[in-house]
Amino acid sequence: MNADTAHSHSTHDASEDLRNEKIKIWVDGALVHKDDAKISVYDSGFMLGDGMWEGMRLYDGEWAFFDEHMDRLFNSLKSVSIELNMGPSDIHKILADTAAANGMTSDAHCRLMITRGRKAKPFQHPDLSRFGPTIVAIIEHSKPVESLLSKGIRLATVPQVRGLPMSQDAKYNSHSKLNCIIGCLQAQQAGADEAMMLDPHGFVNTTNACNFFIVRRGEVWTSTGDYCMNGVTRQKVIDLCRANDIPVFEKNFSLYEAYGADEAFLTGTFGAQTPVAEIDAKTIGTGERPMMMKIRKLYKDLVAQNVAMQAGRSK
Repeated sequence: MNADTAHSHSTHDASEDLRNEKIKIWVDGALVHKDDAKISVYDSGFMLGDGMWEGMRLYDGEWAFFDEHMDRLFNSLKSVSIELNMGPSDIHKILADTAAANGMTSDAHCRLMITRGRKAKPFQHPDLSRFGPTIVAIIEHSKPVESLLSKGIRLATVPQVRGLPMSQDAKYNSHSKLNCIIGCLQAQQAGADEAMMLDPHGFVNTTNACNFFIVRRGEVWTSTGDYCMNGVTRQKVIDLCRANDIPVFEKNFSLYEAYGADEAFLTGTFGAQTPVAEIDAKTIGTGERPMMMKIRKLYKDLVAQNVAMQAGRSK
């Protein structure tokens, strides 16, 4: 194994956990063994990528920032006219029942998927989805590998961009991820781990999987948010900076500023904050990450506060 291969990461690399071979998955009202978790080939999510999803993380029996995830999910479903005959409390029960069936209380990650449902015929028109939405919840035992924090992610700038809102608004956490997958493939072909994706105007935007931040001269910068998924963790980092007198800016900036950053990091529900080691084979900073580590500590404390609040609310 050469050094590049040994370093290779994705932002969602998790430590192997053999318990995941026996998990039960929620599929349309039933908990079934992983091997039996199936949907129809006529499902609109499988056939067309017609659906929305959320990734959530379980801490001490509570789903961190559950309300914020539900706000985004139900906003997205409404925007694309997927009518779900349930509310956030019903979703919470699905997740609680699934976690309980798998003996999970912490270090677990959920992918909740809701599609327009099974189609009567294998064509695009949404009116052909006549049987109600499909709901799937996969929860796995999941901890980020330790080397993600020590080695970081290597990014490569790719031709694939995150598009304008009138093509497919990047704020949708949709099943239609092909443009992100193409970006990731382009980055891998360039010898990197994941893709640095620009916005339609050529400014630094996001990666194929996470939101992107840099640190320059004591300031934290991220994109305007106009052309990227407005992640829950992204917003929490911005809020934490504002609450703790850390200068933070949502702004347009170019690769020039990114290459010269003192630090760079990614945000997402799975890894929280993950360092970026390189962009286009250029080492970022000195390898020291005091600002990111400060933010990680603040974020960890915030998660604990949120979990405690939810636990108190459920009593």
